Amino acid sequence: MKTSPRNQFTGKVISLQRGAVNDEVTLRTDAGQEVVAVITHESTVNLGLKEGSAAAALVKASSVILAVA
Repeated sequence: MKTSPRNQFTGKVISLQRGAVNDEVTLRTDAGQEVVAVITHESTVNLGLKEGSAAAALVKASSVILAVA
């Protein structure tokens, strides 16, 4: 599969918090970092995601802004 996002992180789902409409999925990458994504519950079901599932996070952003409080 070809995709346009250059930032691709493979790993395993370590946490899945179900919401009324959206779910929060935490992926621990093969390098040990954690990536959190909010996706629709329908997408969670369609992808078959559950704790322990292998998955990949594809990240494409024109800008990322960080701030220190």
